[in-house]
Amino acid sequence: MMLFIDGLNCSKFDRAVFEELRDGGMSCITTCLGFWEDTTESLDALGRFRDVVRANADLVAIARTAAEIEAIVASGRCALLVGYQNTTALSGRIRYAEFFAELGVRVMQLTYNNQNEFGGSCYEPNDSGISRFGREMVAEFNRVGILIDLSHVGERTCRDVIAISEKPVSVTHANPSDLIPHLRNKSNTLIRELAAKGGVIGLATYANISGDYIQSADKWSEIVAYAADVAGIDHIAIGTDHGRNIGMPELDWMRMGRWSRIPNFGAGSAARPGKVPEPEWLKTMRTFGGIADALGRRGFSEAETAAIMGGNWLRLYRQVFDEVVEAQPASVRAA
Repeated sequence: MMLFIDGLNCSKFDRAVFEELRDGGMSCITTCLGFWEDTTESLDALGRFRDVVRANADLVAIARTAAEIEAIVASGRCALLVGYQNTTALSGRIRYAEFFAELGVRVMQLTYNNQNEFGGSCYEPNDSGISRFGREMVAEFNRVGILIDLSHVGERTCRDVIAISEKPVSVTHANPSDLIPHLRNKSNTLIRELAAKGGVIGLATYANISGDYIQSADKWSEIVAYAADVAGIDHIAIGTDHGRNIGMPELDWMRMGRWSRIPNFGAGSAARPGKVPEPEWLKTMRTFGGIADALGRRGFSEAETAAIMGGNWLRLYRQVFDEVVEAQPASVRAA
C-alpha cells in the first residue's frame, strides 16, 4: 500500500477539509496550529483543534508515533501530526518543549520569518547562526521527540542545526534554491548536508516558491527529479504548504503578526501581495494522488514513487518519534 503523506498543510480544518483528505486517500498530514502565538494562545489553538478532531473522529485522528499513523491509516482514517511553525509557543522556556511533546506536538519550526532567540530566519539580511539557547533547544527537541523543521530558517542556522542535531531533521515545505531562486528555498549544499544526516526535504507546491514549475503536476515533477539528483531518493518527500480556508486576514497574520506596522509580503512581493491560488491540479487534497501519476510519467519506479509520496516521511517519523514515546511512562502515553 502506498502512503500519501503531506509534510506541511496550513489549512483551517473543518469537516469539509477532512472529507477532502479522506477522498484524496491521504494517510497523514502535518498540521500548523500557530505562527506568532504565545503559550496560552498556542494551548488554546491546540484545545480547539482537539475539539474539531473529536467531532470528526470517523475521518481523522491525532497521531504521536509512526506506529499510530499506521494504525489510524489501517482504520480507514487520516492521521494528523500536530505542529507549529515557530517556537513562540514555548515563551523562551526550555522545559515547555517537554510539556508540548506530552500534549502530542510532534513538529516545531525553530524560527519563523524573523530572528529569534534560537537563530536566524531566511528573511533576515544577516543570519546569526544557531545561538547558545538554540543549541540547547535542539538537544531538547531530540530528547522529547519533536521533529525540527527548518523551512523558514536561515541558511547558516539551518546548517548549524543539521550539524549538531543527534536526530535527523526536516525541511517540511521548500524547494531547491539553485533551481528556483527564492529566500524561502534551500541551497543544494544545505540539502546535501540534510540528506547526509538522514533528514528529509518536503518539496512544496506553494506557487510563490515554485516558479514556473507550478503549471502542472508533470511540470512540478521536474522539481522532484532535480531534488532527487541532489539529495537522493530516500531524502525527498512532499510538503505542499496547502492552505484551505485561508484568506487575507490569516495571511496577514502569518506575515506580520503583532511585530510590524508596515506591509510585509512573506514569500510574496509588492507585485504579488495577495493570496496566490492553489495550483489548478491541486485545488484540494482530493487530487494529491495525481502527483504519484506524474512521478510515474517522469520515470520514477513504483518503489521510488512510494518513498516520495510518503514512505520517506514515515521512516523519518519512526526515527524521531517512536523510540522516545515508547520510553515514556504509560500514563503519559495514554494522556
